[in-house]
Amino acid sequence: MTDTSATPKLNYQTAKFMISAPTLAQCPRDDGAEVAFAGRSNAGKSSSINTLTVNSRLARTSKTPGRTQLINFFGLHNGTDQRLVDLPGYGFAKVPEKVKLEWQRHLSEYLLARNSLRGIVLVMDIRHPLTEFDQMMLEWADEVGKPVHILLTKSDKLKRGAAKNELIRVRNALKEWEDLVSVQMFSSLKKDGVDQLRQKIDQWLANPVLLAEFDDLDEEG
Repeated sequence: MTDTSATPKLNYQTAKFMISAPTLAQCPRDDGAEVAFAGRSNAGKSSSINTLTVNSRLARTSKTPGRTQLINFFGLHNGTDQRLVDLPGYGFAKVPEKVKLEWQRHLSEYLLARNSLRGIVLVMDIRHPLTEFDQMMLEWADEVGKPVHILLTKSDKLKRGAAKNELIRVRNALKEWEDLVSVQMFSSLKKDGVDQLRQKIDQWLANPVLLAEFDDLDEEG
């Protein structure tokens, strides 16, 4: 079990926009450490980033799901060595199928080829988890051995008992990935689960060696 008490706490309020990249080739230099947020367009991904960083204007939120078609980078502590990444939302955008497939291709390239990626925060609406897109993301993560932390967002939309039952259901459904995946409830509206999310990202960004340890275990298995 990881000793989180030794993990330095990062100040996410220092997050600043760096660049928006349409393709992998236009992303910042592939060094340092970064954590990517992914999720369907209406799952609350941007709101989760804004809640994490205590900045309601950092990541774009839109009433038109799928509007963000770029890979957006945010640097921490006025530098570029530690980054948060907002990946393009996928799902409900009213765009041609060709454009959706292009988004999917760039997303795949980023996840499979980005060496500085330490982990993925996969955002799911607690009322509609484990969609086809979510399964695709988990398969990509499994392919490259990247850990995934699932945020079951909008937990305030369910009664507490129902939300806990959904959390248990998702965990049980992902037992085959239990070494790769962790799950929590989250509410941007009520700020529930923020500390738990920060603790997970602290581990990934502050201690890159954790990824190496995970890879060693993967090879041994």
